[in-house]
Amino acid sequence: MSERPQVEPTPAPEFDGRAVALRLASAPGVYRMIDQEGTVLYVGKAGSLRKRVASYFQSTRQHTPKVRAMLVHVRHVEVTVTRTEAEALLLESNLIKALRPRYNIVLRDDKSYPYIRLTAGEWSRLAFHRGLRRAGERYFGPYPSAGAVRASLNLLQKLFRIRDCEETFFRNRTRPCLQHQIDRCSAPCVGLITPGSYEEDVRHAVLFLEGRSAEVIEVLVERMEAAATRLEFERAARLRDQVQQLKQVQSSQYVSADAGDVDVIACVIEGGIACVQVFTIRGGMNLGNQPWFPRGVDADAKAADVLAAFLPQYYLGAGERPLPARILLNDVIEDLAALADAFADYAGRRVQVTVPQRGIAVKWMGMALENARAAITRQLAERAGAEARLTALAETLGFVEPITRIECFDVSHTRGEAPVAACVVFGPEGPMKSDYRRFNIEGVTPGDDYGAMRQALMRRYSRRAREEAPLPDLLLIDGGTGQVAEAVGVLAELQLIDRIRVLGIAKGPARKAGAEILIEASGDAAPRLPPGSAALHLLQQVRDEAHRFAITGHRQRRASARTRSVLEEIEGVGPRRRKALIQHFGGLPGVKSAGVEELGRVPGISQALALKIHARLHEGVTAN
Repeated sequence: MSERPQVEPTPAPEFDGRAVALRLASAPGVYRMIDQEGTVLYVGKAGSLRKRVASYFQSTRQHTPKVRAMLVHVRHVEVTVTRTEAEALLLESNLIKALRPRYNIVLRDDKSYPYIRLTAGEWSRLAFHRGLRRAGERYFGPYPSAGAVRASLNLLQKLFRIRDCEETFFRNRTRPCLQHQIDRCSAPCVGLITPGSYEEDVRHAVLFLEGRSAEVIEVLVERMEAAATRLEFERAARLRDQVQQLKQVQSSQYVSADAGDVDVIACVIEGGIACVQVFTIRGGMNLGNQPWFPRGVDADAKAADVLAAFLPQYYLGAGERPLPARILLNDVIEDLAALADAFADYAGRRVQVTVPQRGIAVKWMGMALENARAAITRQLAERAGAEARLTALAETLGFVEPITRIECFDVSHTRGEAPVAACVVFGPEGPMKSDYRRFNIEGVTPGDDYGAMRQALMRRYSRRAREEAPLPDLLLIDGGTGQVAEAVGVLAELQLIDRIRVLGIAKGPARKAGAEILIEASGDAAPRLPPGSAALHLLQQVRDEAHRFAITGHRQRRASARTRSVLEEIEGVGPRRRKALIQHFGGLPGVKSAGVEELGRVPGISQALALKIHARLHEGVTAN
């Protein structure tokens, strides 16, 4: 009997990009380069889809190494025709944000933008805000960073003494808090200021936030002179100090009376790093600056290329970041007219996008360029330090290959309440915060750190294995022999023990930095590292970051649990009935002390529901 001849697999047909381009329309739109697995490699926009897509397949010599590498994997091109090039630009921006293609320059911006929030009603409060905005309240910003918001809030408290405390804290004060003692709040909670005077302070704070500090100074000077005329010298001195502080702030933050709303954006590429520096000027006041480091920038990219990719992602589709009247750039970008049209359509008004040539705008751009170069210098230094510490750690632990990914776990709880496990990730460039994860621990005996660690590790690595996601070279466990044993058991169960090195880091008997004990997967103590070693410093940094991330998550979960009413857990008691009960009895203690008949008298509460409420509120209570 003859053997069946072996059949060679048929090679995949070669992709004919030119033929695909010829079938496309000569209309504006967006194209997507897709590989054999259906993954989108690149998203681009074009004034003519046929010409733009065809340009990729005419001759590969003219392309950059990055584009040539992408074309090797392209097996399909999808297009979306739009009415205008401006619409194509907006669609391209949204697709890049949603798909994060490998070969696009991607702005890593996964947070909403920070604002200063002024609450409505009596005794208004100024606070940091990020996220959805409520009707009836005022919002100032967006600010370039959370740090800029907090600095502004700190300044506003010094100048106008507006409260920043939460409503529950404010309503339950019987004496002034520390903020009043250090002259940062006028203590409206205990009536140390009249509603009219407080409202006037709020109005001045609003004028200041709108860039109209000169008006505030003028009003305060008139008040100071009037107080001096009435021989109220103490009040006059306080107003004089407030005016002096305002003038100091005005001189440090004031840019120009006719500056209006301007964003100054400069891109610098040095040492293989692209930095886009954004200065935000609103109402003639400098609100601060923020450096951005876009991902996926080619080694030989130009500043204009990075700006062209950055601007649509930074402004279009953001929802919360309003476009200023003017945007100043340090380089002329391609398709500037289409970008300006897209901005005008999105904002509903004209937006001027220019490269400054003279005057104060040139000085602003010089400031932005200087800050961009300084940010790159810091980034390069941090990267070099991180790589050096990773190399030292690899040598210390005997790794043959370089360590490219460390994951560290820690568990936080308060006597077993609201346990949260945290996972932080470090790579050659330091913390990889987009890969951080928290795990709310459920179904574990309160205080069982081993069980909590096991649950978190199982949830993390069963999913990573299932999705074939990157695994760490080193798994660092903040804990002793028991926690390390749990980690080893989980990895063995998932058949990952041969692919991940496990190391525990426990505080020594003295519980001092530098005296940590390292525990191998076998449970034996590893050789102690010298207190000044780069390897130990890296392990300490990763461990401390995991602890910070875990305890922050635990506090958030604990606060949420403690503010949850027991009434919310009773089936049939919705928001309206809860409100009716609280209003009828004056609070939850009154509801708890009420009998079944009293509960049944509340509108909307039947006798059967009253019985259920009474039973739930008195679970575990026994008569003496």
